[in-house]
Amino acid sequence: MEITHNKKLQQLIDKADITVMEQFKRIEQMALFNQKKVLDAFNAVKISEGDLVGSNGYGYDDMGRDNLEAVYSHVFKAEDTIVRPQVISGTHAITLALQANLMHGDELIYITGKPYDTLLEVIGVEGNGIGSLMESGVKYQHVELKNNQIDIQSVLSVISDQTKMVAIQRSKGYSSRPSLTIAQIESTIHAVKQAYPNVIVFVDNCYGEFVEDREPIEVGADLIAGSLIKNPGGGICKIGGYIAGRKDLIERIGYRLTAPGIGKEAGASLYSLHEMYQGFFLSPHVVSQSLKGAVFMSAILTALGLETTPKYDDFRTDLIQSVTFNDKEKMILFCQAIQSASPVNSQFLPMPAYMPGYTDDVIMAAGTFIQGASIELTADGPIRAPYEAYIQGGLTYEHVKLATIKAIENLIEKKVIHL
Repeated sequence: MEITHNKKLQQLIDKADITVMEQFKRIEQMALFNQKKVLDAFNAVKISEGDLVGSNGYGYDDMGRDNLEAVYSHVFKAEDTIVRPQVISGTHAITLALQANLMHGDELIYITGKPYDTLLEVIGVEGNGIGSLMESGVKYQHVELKNNQIDIQSVLSVISDQTKMVAIQRSKGYSSRPSLTIAQIESTIHAVKQAYPNVIVFVDNCYGEFVEDREPIEVGADLIAGSLIKNPGGGICKIGGYIAGRKDLIERIGYRLTAPGIGKEAGASLYSLHEMYQGFFLSPHVVSQSLKGAVFMSAILTALGLETTPKYDDFRTDLIQSVTFNDKEKMILFCQAIQSASPVNSQFLPMPAYMPGYTDDVIMAAGTFIQGASIELTADGPIRAPYEAYIQGGLTYEHVKLATIKAIENLIEKKVIHL
């Protein structure tokens, strides 16, 4: 069935459909495995209709909230978990995890290079420093990757008695390096813990949930955090974040989220529980749809001569698909074309502009049902060389495929790419 009037492009689509078949089978098998894991957790915790209702006011004795956190703990193999609508983003979840467990004189080391842009102000290396870790007396350094791998020897050489936590960013963020697989994270954690068993290992798990068959806590991480408007919200959560891990660390985070002495015992779930439960249940399937879209996009754009990371046949550990344009205008046109194929706000033209937490202007194509939801199809990136667009999400494979084709058609029309 033809979905474009351009005969040459249709031939490329047909060829890409065949190219991605084996990768699609692997993605579907992973989705089935992870769906069973989630279903088993729902059954083990004995989720009932009453759990979906929610609470108001102080939120004391909110069994639905507590059982949702038990489901997350079961799936992620964590001792305890916080899952709350009061956590507004992945950056907020990470900030809570860091602020609650790092005191004056402690050291934080990011061992995957400089972290994602929005975290630089949280740490205090950029911005005005107000409320940052460094303002509170926390010391910070990062260790650059070596050949796109964690440089374990350098990491071990810089850890000192003051080092309280090492942090790993699983996803590439706005960088050209590959995202880190669970196997790579496992070998790193093993080396760190063998030499420094008391150092807390924190993993930023954003974009990675349910892409592989294991999560970071299963390979030794002490803490993980993520956003519910990414993978674990299944595309229907309107807000929320989670932090999972060791019980003593989660207790401190609960005190930071609310107040000392109150912790995670309070915090009304209001009307969010139904979406949080159902979104988490849908997540393995929705993640598989996003992954299929990314694989198809990589296959057809590679055939058109563009550089994509990861490649369509690479092993994947997160949702991020980057496309390198080496040209500012081409990158902007591509993101604008993705916006034009969005279900919401397709009539608007995104332009590069300042965004809080970023040092460069950012273009963001995000015609999503939920503002900022990167489990839905988005394309964005900072306006800096090598001018890479970072595409993630997609509630359905069909949408990502249609948006990719429309973007290609627009770029052909503007003579940016040629068939």
